[in-house]
Amino acid sequence: MTKRRTVTFLTLLIIILGISACGSRTEDPDGGTGDGADTQAAQMEQAAQAQQADTTSSDPAPAAESEVAEKALIVYFSWSGNTENVAAEIRTRTGADIFEIVPQEAYTEDYDTLLNIAQEEQKNGIRPAISEKVEDMDCYDLIYVGFPNWWGDMPMILYSFFDEYDLSGKTIAPFCTSGGSGLSDTVRTIETLEPDAVVLEGLHIGSSEADDPESAVAEWLSNLGTAE
Repeated sequence: MTKRRTVTFLTLLIIILGISACGSRTEDPDGGTGDGADTQAAQMEQAAQAQQADTTSSDPAPAAESEVAEKALIVYFSWSGNTENVAAEIRTRTGADIFEIVPQEAYTEDYDTLLNIAQEEQKNGIRPAISEKVEDMDCYDLIYVGFPNWWGDMPMILYSFFDEYDLSGKTIAPFCTSGGSGLSDTVRTIETLEPDAVVLEGLHIGSSEADDPESAVAEWLSNLGTAE
């Protein structure tokens, strides 16, 4: 009798343990055994990491963008040296490359004779030839263009320059020197010659300021936002 009770007790114990084991497996959301909870946690962690990596990869890279700087060139024609002084000051404050427009046939050094030549060139639309060319104009974004004001206009050799180079998509910042004529209509003329360029506010330096143009150039560049 005692032996039968012992067998019955053991049988009941085995049945109870079996039911408990089945209950544990039923509660596992993955339908697995033992490590189901750990597996789900690992999968959730991997999904979170993947989402974070995807978000990071879609963010812009400001450091890379800041490395792409606007490249500038100063182009100028100078007869007396006044415009050259201004061009040199712009170069000092911007670090831009520089190109001097030099005619193939040099102008006279006599001022009165020069006035007659300049007037004759304007009257007949003469385009004096330029002795050298700008290397790789396409690589520049901003072009400073300097000249003296002759008879209320740019010297005709500047027209030669604009005829030769297509500045579409570039930004032009004109500057000029004169005894008191200012920029006249030169900014509007440049806009007509280069209709697909952006022409900024021009700078005029009087003859009396040309030897010491630092403050005027600094203020102009600051207003344009192009100082180094």
